[in-house]
Amino acid sequence: MTTARTERTEDELRELAGRAGRELEDAPALEVLRWAVDTFGDRFCVTSSMEDAVVAHLAARVRPGVDVVFLDTGYHFPETIGTRDAVDAVMDVNVVTLTPERTVAEQDAEHGPRLHDRDPDLCCALRKVKPLEAGLTAYQAWATGLRRDESPTRANTPVVGWDARRRKVKVSPIARWTQDDVDAYIAEHGVLTNPLLMDGYASVGCAPCTRRVLEGEDARAGRWAGRGKTECGLHG
Repeated sequence: MTTARTERTEDELRELAGRAGRELEDAPALEVLRWAVDTFGDRFCVTSSMEDAVVAHLAARVRPGVDVVFLDTGYHFPETIGTRDAVDAVMDVNVVTLTPERTVAEQDAEHGPRLHDRDPDLCCALRKVKPLEAGLTAYQAWATGLRRDESPTRANTPVVGWDARRRKVKVSPIARWTQDDVDAYIAEHGVLTNPLLMDGYASVGCAPCTRRVLEGEDARAGRWAGRGKTECGLHG
C-alpha cells in the first residue's frame, strides 16, 4: 500500500503542481504516474471516457487497484458501456461510475427533450461537469488521457498542472504522446479499446453529439460537429 500525506492546503497543492510540471515535462508516462501515486496515494484517481484504457493500464502498472472514474452520462454508445464493463472485469483497477443528479428522462421533463441540440453547454454542465466535480471531492489529484496532438485547444496541455476550478492537481501523463505512441502501446500490451475506434470514430463521446471523422480532420472534429463547440467543459 502506498502511503502519502493525506491533507495539503490549496497553496501547497498548487506549488506541487507547478514544480512537478517543470520537473516531469520530459519524463516517461510511468514516471509521471509513479510521482502521482507516491505523492497522493489513495487521494489520486484516473478518469477515463472509455475511448481506450491506456492511462488506466499505465496507472495499474504503478498502483494495482487504482480508482478509475467513469462518467455515465446516460447518452453513451452501448460500445462505451461495454468497454467500461470489460475494463472493470479484466484489469486490476477499481472502476467508479459517476452519474448525473437527474436521469435523461428527468432532465427532459425539466429542460425539454434534446437539450444537447439546443444548449449543448448546459447539457455537458449537467451531465458531465457537475457529476465529476462531486465525484472528485475525495481526491487531491486526478489523471486524464489528454494529448497535445489531439486538437489546437489541447496543444499546451501540461504533463502536471493546476486545475483551478476544482482546486486539484491535474496529471496528463501521455500529454506528449502522439497517436502513433498510443497505437504502439495498445498493440504491445493488448490494451482494451472502444470498438468505435475501428468504425471511423477518432474521439468517442455521447452518442447524440459524436460522429465519425473525415479524412484530414483532427481527432476531435467529430465532437459537436457544426456547433462551434470543441470541449465539454471538463478540461476548461
